[in-house]
Amino acid sequence: MKPTPALRKKGAAILKALRRLYPQAHCELVFGSPLELAVAAILSAQCTDRRVNMVTPALFKKYRTAEDWAHADLAVLEKEIHSTGFFRNKAKNIKALGRALCDRYGGALPSELETLITLPGIGRKTANVLLISAFGKPGVTVDTHCTRVSRRLGLTRSLSPEKIEMDLKNLFAEKDWADLSHCLVFHGRYCCKARKPLCAQCPLAKLCPSCELEN
Repeated sequence: MKPTPALRKKGAAILKALRRLYPQAHCELVFGSPLELAVAAILSAQCTDRRVNMVTPALFKKYRTAEDWAHADLAVLEKEIHSTGFFRNKAKNIKALGRALCDRYGGALPSELETLITLPGIGRKTANVLLISAFGKPGVTVDTHCTRVSRRLGLTRSLSPEKIEMDLKNLFAEKDWADLSHCLVFHGRYCCKARKPLCAQCPLAKLCPSCELEN
């Protein structure tokens, strides 16, 4: 989707409104290191950040390094993360991630997107979360909230997360990518909800072609 001057103007207005609405927008997963965020992000798949944040304090106290995760007893780890759902696959990925970091990177998490996405359990969404929130680098995180909100606002027409990421990167300046990511996620969680968007109280209503009210 090639951005037109009109779309760029609209995008700038949307970002300005989102920043005003969510001045403290941030990653809501609680972590103390890039590795902890990687584990939390893997656990957050099909699970709320709130639930993940209830599980991770005990995990992060027990497993402190990539080597700890690599040597974790899989059955025990499955029980420890059971409440986050899909626990078998998540435990397998987390253990494999620890092993890969030990084998390839001396136990440290790399900070480049193309390297991150080669690691177990880390796709483009998680890699971008890490770039933004763990390493302070530019990135665009496309989760279900970002997909829904950016499509409703007319910022993209794609259903492909990678194409949506590219559309947003082409539309917005690199320096704005992190803010945009956090704000779109917050707006999807707290206003532009999947089933019942709160259009009547949305400050973006006049900019939104999908608004359920009369613009």
